[in-house]
Amino acid sequence: MRRHAACFVFPLVAALAAAPDVASAQSDPFYKGKRVTLLINFAAGGPADIEGRLFARHFGKHVDGAPNIIVQNRDGAGGLVGTNYLGELGPRDGTMVGYLTAAAWNYVIEPAAYRVDFSSYEFVAYQPVNVIYYMRVDTPPGMKDGAGIMRATGLVAGGLAADSSKDLLIRLTLDMLGVSYKYVTGFRSSAPARLALQRGEINFFSESSPSYFGVVEPSIVKKGEAVAVWYDPIYDGNNFAPFKPMDSQGVPGFQDFYRKVKGTAPSGQLWDVYRTNLAVDAAMLRTVVLPPGSPPAALEALRRATERLNGDQEFAQEAQKALQFVPHYVTGGDLNARVRRTLVVRPEIRKFVTDYIKNPPKQ
Repeated sequence: MRRHAACFVFPLVAALAAAPDVASAQSDPFYKGKRVTLLINFAAGGPADIEGRLFARHFGKHVDGAPNIIVQNRDGAGGLVGTNYLGELGPRDGTMVGYLTAAAWNYVIEPAAYRVDFSSYEFVAYQPVNVIYYMRVDTPPGMKDGAGIMRATGLVAGGLAADSSKDLLIRLTLDMLGVSYKYVTGFRSSAPARLALQRGEINFFSESSPSYFGVVEPSIVKKGEAVAVWYDPIYDGNNFAPFKPMDSQGVPGFQDFYRKVKGTAPSGQLWDVYRTNLAVDAAMLRTVVLPPGSPPAALEALRRATERLNGDQEFAQEAQKALQFVPHYVTGGDLNARVRRTLVVRPEIRKFVTDYIKNPPKQ
């Protein structure tokens, strides 16, 4: 009996001794002691990189456990290389987070290009972004303001890739307006395309608001080399949201620009495709994601951190200074369901875009 009693007491004492360590482990934040890689799917120096690095500088302090965050750029194929890398090879333990640009729109138009179904990723947050179009003032016969594009005779529009959302929107807007243009694509990112514009190799381009306000306006527009023409408004499927930083400068959203120069509201198939793109790409131009199958605890921790980032005054001040606006990241417990519903477009839209991409304007 004594031997049995001794055997019983020993494991009980051992369990009690171990209990504080177990409780401590259970209370540790998921990200305590971890290092997180923020993967940006565009090259360094471009608008996606500018905004992603600003995000990284402030995000870590809001993640419970205060992980160290490092940034990795993995660009190529209009962002597809980085997106596929994250889904195929990225660790699924919560230590690699994608800060992706254009991934949502590219997926709805060509889902087969994604080696891992993008709708199966874990969505932490997304952020709407306005895109601003600008043109060299020496575009023939000379441009005093954006409306001058309607009489341009030597417009050369630059792009990143024929199937990129940027190229698609540039072409759609110019084609809706009936502007004659030459189309030059294949720039690796916005930075080399911007340099080509400064050299006069192209004279029309577009950039998201972070790089426009951070680079284009101070180094090109304010020097009198280029003028803003219009911007893409955020569109929720029903209404266009004004973009005050450009409205205050007298630069209209595309729908208002069209009405001003054409005397009527835009309509037709090109307009339907343009609005569909805005509802997906402008609304979710940036997506913060984890690879499929990442731990729920990681997803929950990153969503909580995103909510805190939205209220970070230091982040807001730096963003306002660098970007001329403060990014707001949409997040929440039902985000996966909301995003996955949005990642569906009408088959006729997908077919039109596929054909449109295959038939760029003749050079």
